[in-house]
Amino acid sequence: MRATVFRFFVILFFFCLAVGEQVAAQCAMCRTTVENNVSHGDTSLASGLNIGILYLFVMPYLLFTVLAVLWYKKSRQNAKKVHSLRYPKL
Repeated sequence: MRATVFRFFVILFFFCLAVGEQVAAQCAMCRTTVENNVSHGDTSLASGLNIGILYLFVMPYLLFTVLAVLWYKKSRQNAKKVHSLRYPKL
């Protein structure tokens, strides 16, 4: 079991190393395009890119918050059920 998990992480590590160059290249290309457009007076692309970055930044936190609230509500309901089964009203 441990050997399988270790192999998985080694493969994942090398995959991240292989893909990292492509990801960094995309950032430089976007930055160059935005700088070029802003220097010519067009700021709509830059603002749209900033909104996209904020959207991508917020979504994981929003998803985590929704799941945490749902989990909390479900655990409270289960706690009430367990409490009512242990201590029934007479």
